[in-house]
Amino acid sequence: MQPRTYGMLLVSIATIMWSTAGLFVRALDLDVWTVLGWRSLFGGLALAIIILAKKRISAEPGKVPLYFYPLFGLMAAISMYGYIGALKLTTVANVLAIYATVPFVAAAIAYVWLKEKISRRVLTASMIAFVGVLIVAGFGARPQDIAGNALAFLMTLTFSILLVAARRYPALRLAPVNALGSGLCVLLCLPLMSHTLPSWQEILVLAVFGSTTSGIAYLLFMTGGRYIPSSEAGLIGLLDVVLGPLWVWLAFSETPTVSTIIGGVIILISVFWYLWSGMREAQPRRTLKNV
Repeated sequence: MQPRTYGMLLVSIATIMWSTAGLFVRALDLDVWTVLGWRSLFGGLALAIIILAKKRISAEPGKVPLYFYPLFGLMAAISMYGYIGALKLTTVANVLAIYATVPFVAAAIAYVWLKEKISRRVLTASMIAFVGVLIVAGFGARPQDIAGNALAFLMTLTFSILLVAARRYPALRLAPVNALGSGLCVLLCLPLMSHTLPSWQEILVLAVFGSTTSGIAYLLFMTGGRYIPSSEAGLIGLLDVVLGPLWVWLAFSETPTVSTIIGGVIILISVFWYLWSGMREAQPRRTLKNV
């Protein structure tokens, strides 16, 4: 498998995992901070198991300074915590609209940090996708949403930095970074979450929720982001905006609004156009090599 194909596959699998978050939230009758705390706990435990299985906790000498791990772990915690915090302070639509800037933010950071050029195809597809997310959001920003919007952008910024950092430092062990982030997120949630132990059925759902969407998905996305441009990974990640409402509709008959359907179609078209045009460009090169 080509490195770029491998990277796109990992990012796509991680995005599909993230998109199931709505299913787990609908299946849990718990407050948002309790869900986030337990989700982060089980996500961290899943990553700890992966770390122990690989037995590769430390960085390679001379390549990645050890202090990067708590630094990037803190960023991962801010990203995880910021998402739920933003949802608490503003609407889901606003959070989605701000999250749609990930391709632009990641591309800008990669350009400054890695001198990674921004292709015209990525820029065009990202702008089209951004229009789609704005339609999903319904342009519903209100003055009282400023704090939530700021937190959503902080989440977007830290996530974009982590995405570029994974590409900048190939020796960086992503499992320890995300495990640290999950642990810090648990500490941030402790004062706000319920201290009553959930039922065993809820704990089972939380365990699957955390290990997949908070543990394995973050690891897959960051790993896949090493093999493809950061802006491209961010663009594929926008499929979460489309797939999330789709799974909830199929499982709980929660019918999406017309704006969600129209915006989702626009996002899908932009992503698939980008992927299809990329394959068309690659085909002539293979033909020339064969000749």
